[in-house]
Amino acid sequence: MNQDRYSNPYVIGFCLGLVLLFSFYTMGRGVGSSASFARIGAWAVQLAAPEHAANNAYLSKYTTGSGHVLKAWLVFLTLGACLGGLFSGFIAGRIRGEIARGPSIGTASRLWLALFGGVLSGFAARLARGCTSGQALTGASELALGSWIFMFCIFGGAYATAYFFRKEWL
Repeated sequence: MNQDRYSNPYVIGFCLGLVLLFSFYTMGRGVGSSASFARIGAWAVQLAAPEHAANNAYLSKYTTGSGHVLKAWLVFLTLGACLGGLFSGFIAGRIRGEIARGPSIGTASRLWLALFGGVLSGFAARLARGCTSGQALTGASELALGSWIFMFCIFGGAYATAYFFRKEWL
């Protein structure tokens, strides 16, 4: 893969900082995406089982009072990040139909592990009341000690976990 087709991470980091600053200035809060997924999930439950959504304390805070799910600006921020990443991959020629995996793991196992990791990560983000982007970017920019501890734990946990899964990629 041609490394010249990637953006400069320092420039992108600076731009992300400007987005975060603009978010604080205009909306009064930082960025994060887990609440967007929670809001969309609550909206889907409301469509399928409105009585359950209304009687569930967790779901009802996303479905009542704030209006339709599309009235939340963070939903659009998350959608824009996904579409922007897809567009960036498209113009750089990096979109391919492949499943990245090591030679010692099958496709089905790789997909199940990815699904399990995604579900676990999403559950943990809601349990922690914020995703990694909200904790690391917003919390760290506010100099919140808990967010800095969280970031170091995320990196340390990733390195510790990678040790056990390295054989799958060799």
